[in-house]
Amino acid sequence: MVRSSPRDPILLAGRRTAIGTAGHAFADLTAADLAAPVIADVARRVQHLGRIDDVVLGNCLGPGGDLARVAALQAGLGHHVPGVTVDRQCGSGLDAVAVASSRVRAGDDALILAGGVESASTAPWRFHAPVGDAGPQRYTRAPFTPRGHPDPDMGTAADDLARTLGIDRARQDAYAERSHRLASQTDFSAEIVTVAGIDRDERVRSGLTAARLSRLRPAFSPEGTATAGNSCGISDGAAVLAVTTADRADGPALRVLGWAVAGTDPALPGLSPVPAVRAVLDRCGAALSDVGIVEITEAFASVALAAVDRLGIDPDIVCPHGGAIALGHPWGASGAILLVRLAGQMTATDSPALGLAVCAIGGGQGIAMLVERVGA
Repeated sequence: MVRSSPRDPILLAGRRTAIGTAGHAFADLTAADLAAPVIADVARRVQHLGRIDDVVLGNCLGPGGDLARVAALQAGLGHHVPGVTVDRQCGSGLDAVAVASSRVRAGDDALILAGGVESASTAPWRFHAPVGDAGPQRYTRAPFTPRGHPDPDMGTAADDLARTLGIDRARQDAYAERSHRLASQTDFSAEIVTVAGIDRDERVRSGLTAARLSRLRPAFSPEGTATAGNSCGISDGAAVLAVTTADRADGPALRVLGWAVAGTDPALPGLSPVPAVRAVLDRCGAALSDVGIVEITEAFASVALAAVDRLGIDPDIVCPHGGAIALGHPWGASGAILLVRLAGQMTATDSPALGLAVCAIGGGQGIAMLVERVGA
């Protein structure tokens, strides 16, 4: 296991918005509108630690420019606090915390606010410039890969993953039922900052049984097994944590032991968590059997189940309070939401000592971070 050091990065004061379904609860709020109240709340909670050195936010589909700087100013941190925006697609929020942790560990900074934000509701429309006689062409996302490489949309890739690994529809629906059931039984209020009067996750539904879910049609291809019920929802939300050093932190918190990113076949991006988890465990000298909670972005039931199968994870420790299938998946924020969820669970009494946050990323990338409970 990694030996402790006074400069170890520590995660404190993790907070998030409620997660809203795109076009509904936060329909009129920009990404900065979502991030700023959470930044302000976390800043208030760590004001005794002194000057904030930077704000690092993950974001995928924002308006362009440096969203983190805009949100920091909107949060009232002052002109002296800079900001930088990170884009690793669905892993952006987790990568932002990794970037901040690396700078704190190196001694370049002492206190950074890091996390992620996404407003699918207000994401701008994008157009390719006219070429020849063709007019502007609208597109919904940038390519994950260059021409000549597989570049499936994530829903299509989830269907392909399930087909390749033999993860059938019934198993995916059973996993989705579990996600909704666990989320509907959990009180998330302690980690939520009220924004625009919204203080509860919008998508969670109780009573969604596997039998009810089985009646939904495939969402991405006629023969597919991913549906609106066993896939995440397109969502809005933000999450932020304070990253500082072990010698400055007080009270229960999470120590960042390490993180890793990995690349896999872009045709099956849902397999990308597997090498990322193996890499971070190897880097930290830990075994999967040491880990008590695994928070993985449940973009699709097949993605979570593929990680369970390939890594041999105990299914009971995966998203113990439900995940993105029930809560929603605000892309750039989701990785940071995993850490807020881990903090809420691991800083409680008699909680597991080690936790993993894991994201699969379009284009065949995975990211994983190993954290340890300290100060409890």
